[in-house]
Amino acid sequence: MTGRTSLRALVAAFAVAACALALASADAAEASGGDERVEARAQGSCGRAGTARLRLRAEDGEIRVDTEVRTARLGFWRLTVLHERRVVTRVRVRATRVSGGFRHRAFLPDFAGADAVSVRATGPRGEICTVAATVAAPTAGDDSRS
Repeated sequence: MTGRTSLRALVAAFAVAACALALASADAAEASGGDERVEARAQGSCGRAGTARLRLRAEDGEIRVDTEVRTARLGFWRLTVLHERRVVTRVRVRATRVSGGFRHRAFLPDFAGADAVSVRATGPRGEICTVAATVAAPTAGDDSRS
C-alpha cells in the first residue's frame, strides 16, 4: 500500500504544481495604452526558484516581444515564441551566471484586433518556464486627417 500511496501523493503534487503554474502565467497581465502604442506585461514562474517575464509593446504595425527569464540553471535553453498559436521563433539562448538568466527580444507583425503571444523556455534538466499575455488592439483615438 505504501507504493500506491506515494504514487497518489506524487500525482497530487504534480497536479497542484501544474495548476499553480497555469494561474501564475495567466495572472498579472496588465495592459496600458497611450496615443500610438499599447503595452502588456505578464509574469510567470519556472519550476523551482525561477521567474519569467513577458513584455509586449505594439507600435507602428509591429509587436516587440521582450522575454526575461531569471533562473539559477546555467547553460543553453530552448525558447519558443508563439503568436496566435503559431510558432514564430525558435532559438537557443544561453543563461549565464553574470546575468542570472537570459533575455530575448523578437519582433512580430501586429494583426488586426488583440494579439495573443506566449513564450515557453525549456532549460537544462527539463526545467520549463511558460508565460503568456495578450496585447489589445490600439484604440482609434482621434483620426485627424487633413
